[in-house]
Amino acid sequence: MAILKKPNLKLWERHILDSAQLVRYIDFSKGGVLADLGTGAGFPGLLLAIYNQNPNFHVKLYDKSLVKCKFLNSVIKKNNINAEVISEPLNNCQINADYVVNRAFKKLPDLLKISREIIRKPYKLIVLKGKNAQEEIDKAFMKVNYSYKLVNSITDKDSKIIIMDVK
Repeated sequence: MAILKKPNLKLWERHILDSAQLVRYIDFSKGGVLADLGTGAGFPGLLLAIYNQNPNFHVKLYDKSLVKCKFLNSVIKKNNINAEVISEPLNNCQINADYVVNRAFKKLPDLLKISREIIRKPYKLIVLKGKNAQEEIDKAFMKVNYSYKLVNSITDKDSKIIIMDVK
């Protein structure tokens, strides 16, 4: 007899819901491309691809780990998800995207440096950050001033979402 386990609420809130909350900042209806940099196990990009119902909106998951990419390709194929996995190191890529998302990938100053070098402008940058979000913003904007919006996360009172229109 199988024993039913309680659902893992930490997994649900910390990873799935945390990623899914980004749908309110993305207009899937227009079509376009979303790039998830350093997607790891697919958070948030894979969740956003599952939510997406528009065949003209494409999600690209970038990660240099071949093991993670193999896992992601397996999930995408088995579930017929409209997403593509790119296993190239980011410095080898030229990215055309309307939205760029990430979670636990790089500190904001490093992310902005990478994005300036490899991503075609304009795009909307949406970054999930923890309690040090404002400190990262202050450090990133010491030399260049960007306009941004800092939004509270729905999953953790200390976490934030940074939203920037990069032009």
